[in-house]
Amino acid sequence: MLSGKSSKPVAVVTGANRGLGLETARQLAKRDLRVILTSRNPGKGEMALEKLLAEGLDVLFQPLDVALESSVADLGAFIHSRCGRVDILVNNAGVFLDSHGTEDVGITSVLTASLDTLTATLKTNLYGPLLLAQELVPLMKQQHYGRIVNVSSGMGQLSEMEGRSPAYRISKTALNALTRILAAETQGYNILVNSVCPGWVRTDIGGPNAERSVEQGTFGIVWAAMLPDDGPNGGFFRDGKPIPW
Repeated sequence: MLSGKSSKPVAVVTGANRGLGLETARQLAKRDLRVILTSRNPGKGEMALEKLLAEGLDVLFQPLDVALESSVADLGAFIHSRCGRVDILVNNAGVFLDSHGTEDVGITSVLTASLDTLTATLKTNLYGPLLLAQELVPLMKQQHYGRIVNVSSGMGQLSEMEGRSPAYRISKTALNALTRILAAETQGYNILVNSVCPGWVRTDIGGPNAERSVEQGTFGIVWAAMLPDDGPNGGFFRDGKPIPW
């Protein structure tokens, strides 16, 4: 094996400088994986890296803006040169932009929603995971192993769809569709692709009044990332249990 390449399984976690992403990176590294922590903000990403390295964990950092094809390509090149493999992709990076200039982030109506807001939301929440799949799934196919976890939301469930926050809702519903498409197109390669709703978590997006801790929200993400070969594929889960689309 070439020097610097990883004999350990390698996990990529997007948006991992804080909240669910940071805790997911921590939990996966504690399971003896090499974790590539990514962040759009290099400074914050480096701070998160130092925090995990101080805990004795095997973590690398690569700046990543999931909405930029060139940035995703740079991540692919980094993985090939430094690790030579990728086993897990956690698409955690996401935005909630439905404020529309109001104090209450959740009150934006579909009737007044800005196409600029919708476009910006889709670039991160949908196109980002798509670009990452296009970049990394070929390597997973070569290995005949992969786990892809799309961090979605109950706000994307058609079975419980309500009004308000249209850009976020539409983006997560579309992400769930991407999960199903990827699961179908990677059958036969031992690649399992699932959506996970972490619940309402106390993060920058969830706010301080959310009902769940970051550790509770991370449980289902890590569960889906560590599925055995006979685990579910193309499903939607919360805390390891299936929920309706």
